[in-house]
Amino acid sequence: MHHARRTRKQAPKSGGAGSQPGASTRLPTGRRLRAASASVLALALGAGLLLSPAPVAHADAIWDRWQAADKAVNAGNPAAAVPHWKFLVDHYAAAGDWQNAALFSGRLNTYFDSAGDYEQAIVYYERENEYWLKDGKDWGAVDLQRAEQIRTTVEAYISTSDTEALRKRGLPAHGKLSKFEPDYGMYIGMYTERDPKMLNYFDRSESIYGKKHALYLAYSQVGKPFPKAYADRAKQAGAGLQIAWEPMNGLDAVTDAAVRQWAKEAKAAGLPIFLRYASEMNGNWVPWHGDSDKYIRNFRMVHDIMAQEAPNVAMVWSPGDVPMYSMDAYYPGDDYVDWVGVSLYSEPYENGDPNQGNMQGTSPVERLDYLYSTYADRKPLMISETAVSHYANVPKESFTAYGTLNLQRLYGIMPYKYPRLKSVTYFNVNLEMTESKNNYLLRDNEAMMGLYQKLIAPPYYLTKVEQGVRPADHAGFVPLTSDAVFYKQATITPFIKIPDIYIGKVEYLLNGKLIGTQTAPPYGVQVKAGDVPAGSTLGIVVYNEAGKQAAVKTFSIESGIAITLDGKDVAFEQPPVIREGNTLAPIRAIFEAMGATVEWNASTRTATAKKGPTTVSVTAGSREAFVGGRSQILEVPAQLIGGSTMVPARFASEAFGGAVGWDGASRTVQIRSDGKKSAAAVSIASVKPETVMSSTAIPSDSAAPSSRGWFGWLKQQLGRLSGLWERFA
Repeated sequence: MHHARRTRKQAPKSGGAGSQPGASTRLPTGRRLRAASASVLALALGAGLLLSPAPVAHADAIWDRWQAADKAVNAGNPAAAVPHWKFLVDHYAAAGDWQNAALFSGRLNTYFDSAGDYEQAIVYYERENEYWLKDGKDWGAVDLQRAEQIRTTVEAYISTSDTEALRKRGLPAHGKLSKFEPDYGMYIGMYTERDPKMLNYFDRSESIYGKKHALYLAYSQVGKPFPKAYADRAKQAGAGLQIAWEPMNGLDAVTDAAVRQWAKEAKAAGLPIFLRYASEMNGNWVPWHGDSDKYIRNFRMVHDIMAQEAPNVAMVWSPGDVPMYSMDAYYPGDDYVDWVGVSLYSEPYENGDPNQGNMQGTSPVERLDYLYSTYADRKPLMISETAVSHYANVPKESFTAYGTLNLQRLYGIMPYKYPRLKSVTYFNVNLEMTESKNNYLLRDNEAMMGLYQKLIAPPYYLTKVEQGVRPADHAGFVPLTSDAVFYKQATITPFIKIPDIYIGKVEYLLNGKLIGTQTAPPYGVQVKAGDVPAGSTLGIVVYNEAGKQAAVKTFSIESGIAITLDGKDVAFEQPPVIREGNTLAPIRAIFEAMGATVEWNASTRTATAKKGPTTVSVTAGSREAFVGGRSQILEVPAQLIGGSTMVPARFASEAFGGAVGWDGASRTVQIRSDGKKSAAAVSIASVKPETVMSSTAIPSDSAAPSSRGWFGWLKQQLGRLSGLWERFA
């Protein structure tokens, strides 16, 4: 069973903006490490131990600064102490006196935090952490946690079907997938044993959550029998199994014989198994903590036996998210680890107790940063055990807003921000008055249950463990940056974090026009390509619960021109482009989609396509093309762009008898191979100037051109007459 939850070694900095919803100027309180630092400073002052090792005259100047700061604080004017503290931080940092530099950074971050000057507070929280590390202590981890609590963040992720881009983001640096690793996408998993409606009947998942899960979590102890009943039910449900295998009698009790017998039974189970052996080893709440060398030898032994006896087992090394800096000492090495996991819980109070620390300002997102930056370039990551509390059982306090906010961050942000995060297992339990004393059980909160069902519904959330698997719709999300181009329509999902914690309202403005407003998760907005002309911007404006603007950020956004053939998207390496008011399309992509073969003659720069009795040839730089031996004059010359031969979209569509239409709402060239007009085709008169596809906006030949297209249409007709004249003269 799940062992008792731990008390974090690095206590969070409660109070300030993170102490209560909307509290932005309270003095942080209950900081165990900060209090310890203050005590060290006071003792050092009394003992006269913190004087600079510099010459006496200079030391007197430092002491004067110190006394001036203390005098200002004692007079109730800490603002007057700030310049002195800044001077002292810089002085001690330059002298390499990291302890004093850290302690005075602590004075500054505490002051700026209490004053609501979060930007400067973040600077000195980060500096304090830096100086403690240089002093050989991990005391600053709590400073980083507090810095993240008060950091204003507005990021955005946009949906895409660019499988190559998604695949590249999901690959490790060496380019080889690990055992059971998806190409991209994320396995969803769940611990269900203490959900009274589901228990370990894993085949009930679809009826409860609207979707199967890829894997289920079971706990087992070394020395006890292999959990065959769990494996049988997971196999029946078409799922894999994550097994938290715990040496409760210590590492010395883990023998070759016991491991080998267990491995043989694991192989006989006949399903993918993620073996999370001796997890959370970096915490002193487990009996296998303490001797990292012994732990590594033990883990490697288990790995080697599994490799010999149970090829269906992937080894998962899974520390707790805290203590942060002590986990690396336990890493067994890349050759012995298939996946790197982590236990990571989101709860409003530390261990369910308001007196231990307020955690409402901490989101799950940034807590993965250290593990991700350290291991993701080599190994896929899983959050092997996680949950979001919606109710604190000790104070009997409901936290639905906290729960939904962080549930979306966990499932709707983290897989996109961290593309090597490829599995998340939810610990679906109400712990009542045991362990963490938080209620994570989704079914106990209607909003949490509904949001979870909605979040895992897209195919990106994978339901079957398979090597190299991809989402069925080949879609995912990438950061919304200036080079991110979307086609047809896209969903934009923001990651928002403000010092006030809770979000009152989010507004979305496209080119300054309000297109959406939301007051609750899941946050996100859809945009259509036809509404996004060149040079467009998307603004995201965030308000706190009091209605005050808390953050605003503007992103560049760009749509591209899509091409469909008989309703299916045409894939192309070089996207269509607009030149001189004409849409140029990649001739090879369209012709091959229509069943033609295409050859390229580099010496003549000519592309030749054949389908049945018809041959089409186009030469880069020339306006003249030939279809079945007959000359046709193109509206603009064929061009080489990005290594592809590009021609006007109408010509490419009609050369082999296709019919073409234009959907302005999605900026899509619609081709029908049977030559029939698409029902979605629109007349050129309705096409906006900024979305013009060609000089005639790809209408049918008989359609009347718009005033904007008259000149191009006339040029086309004259060109055709000229070609006929030359042919028959």
